[in-house]
Amino acid sequence: MATLQELLAQRAELDRQIESQKTETRSSAIAQIKKIMEENGLTVGDLSSPVRAVAKPGAKKGGTVAAKYKDGNGNSWSGRGLQPKWLKAAVASGKSLADFAV
Repeated sequence: MATLQELLAQRAELDRQIESQKTETRSSAIAQIKKIMEENGLTVGDLSSPVRAVAKPGAKKGGTVAAKYKDGNGNSWSGRGLQPKWLKAAVASGKSLADFAV
């Protein structure tokens, strides 16, 4: 069985080999990247430019929805979301939702 000193020496040697391999691999990768950049006329600035998002076809932003319910006072509701107070009050007073349909 190896002594503590021998194991520590082995670990130190392995750490040195690991660092050496990391440096070699990194240098090789940088050389490949530089070659590709040179072949394609790219600069470092080209690598950091923002990527533009592509809108999905058919996707719409915002927009208004036509009113489905209106009263005589200019209030309207599209039928989406919670019922507005004016409509709740009118329905509570005995009117039908159909009375306000557009």
